Amino acid sequence: MSDVIALGCGLVGKFVIKRLLENGNSVTVVDLKVPKEIATLEQVTSVEGDVFSIIESLPQNKVVVNMLPGRIGDKVRPKLIKSGHQIIDLAFTLEDPIKYSELAKSNNCSLLWDVGIAPGLSNMLVKRGSKILGELDLVHIKVGGNPSKVDSGWSYMAPFSPSDVIEEYTRPARIIENNQSVTVPALSQRHLIDVEYHGKMEAFLTDGLRSIMDSIPAKEMKEFTVRWPGHIDKWITEGIDMDENELLNEWKFDNSREEFTWLEVKVERDGSKIRWMVYDNGKNGDSSMARTTGLVTAACAILFLEKGPMGGCGLEPGIHPPENLSEDSIQYIIDYLQENGVEINQY
Repeated sequence: MSDVIALGCGLVGKFVIKRLLENGNSVTVVDLKVPKEIATLEQVTSVEGDVFSIIESLPQNKVVVNMLPGRIGDKVRPKLIKSGHQIIDLAFTLEDPIKYSELAKSNNCSLLWDVGIAPGLSNMLVKRGSKILGELDLVHIKVGGNPSKVDSGWSYMAPFSPSDVIEEYTRPARIIENNQSVTVPALSQRHLIDVEYHGKMEAFLTDGLRSIMDSIPAKEMKEFTVRWPGHIDKWITEGIDMDENELLNEWKFDNSREEFTWLEVKVERDGSKIRWMVYDNGKNGDSSMARTTGLVTAACAILFLEKGPMGGCGLEPGIHPPENLSEDSIQYIIDYLQENGVEINQY
């Protein structure tokens, strides 16, 4: 019987599964089609087909990693919770899983959601900043995974589900300005920024703050996605009207092309400032976004597997965002990323 069940086997999913195998865990992988490179690995049990028809036949009370695309990731949650699983949830859904709180408690289930780089690691760093400085005046998060050099087209490759990228570009962004929660159009407040090692890039608002808007007080809180200049202009003039399959082809990830992921988290209070910079440019054939996202996910899963949600993360049964993690577990996750070659600096 496998130690952990992995739902979804995309670019990030494959990376997470391999990390869990390296940790000595056996993994049941569920997807419409499990790639041969995963299915043939020792300690992997492949289950192919429609995830909704498969879930209820799986063993109960396991650690489950939900890595399904956002548009379907929420639909599996109640089924997983009712089966008493302990859930690490990476699905970037519009729906807030907090609505399942009572269901989770009654089934002795802990669900930890948004366990990527941003949201995810960004939440943990903002929490750390608020612990150090107190109630914050400003929180700015900037994040992007991009090719290392511009090209004559999109200057972009989708490192995860293209449908989730489209969601980023179209879903209205919830932010905090002047102590008020407001909703603004996605792609608002476009401006140029300096990115370590790469120079001028463009940042714009997207809906990535999610749980920290409610859990961490701040007078101003915004998250920006970062792309090469010209990318969003092309999206506005061409991409909005393109079929998703066309974009899937246009944004197809090219493993032979150099790329990087960059995250900046800034917090301020009364003139005191803390800045974190996270950077990776891939390693051993794994993309930077798969690594920076997947290492966070894998670290959380390992904590659940080895110590349980309470012992490993300080989480009672219920629904938990990343900032609910204990300080020890946050440090474990940061150490895990750094041990695997991700650059994390505090200024």
